Amino acid sequence: MDPTSRVPAATQPAINAPRNAGTTTAQRAAAQNFEGQVLGALLQPMFAGLDGKGLFGGGTGEAQWQPMLVQEMGNAIARQGGLGLADAVLREMQRNSR
Repeated sequence: MDPTSRVPAATQPAINAPRNAGTTTAQRAAAQNFEGQVLGALLQPMFAGLDGKGLFGGGTGEAQWQPMLVQEMGNAIARQGGLGLADAVLREMQRNSR
């Protein structure tokens, strides 16, 4: 990394890092995890307008566990193929690791 460069450090390769660091399996897992996070964020507003009188009845417990449930919904959708975002992210990761 060049400390005098105007290019953000996040876009520069790490010093002495191998160009093909990480395996395709690890990259696929990271891409799928990213898609799960995105889907979880997209699903979260779906629960914003609930009145709490439904299946679980609301309360402190539901407020604490609901974000985890929504995130797991996003992860489950991503594991089943999701929106195809993981594939696009994986292609970009592989292109940048060459």
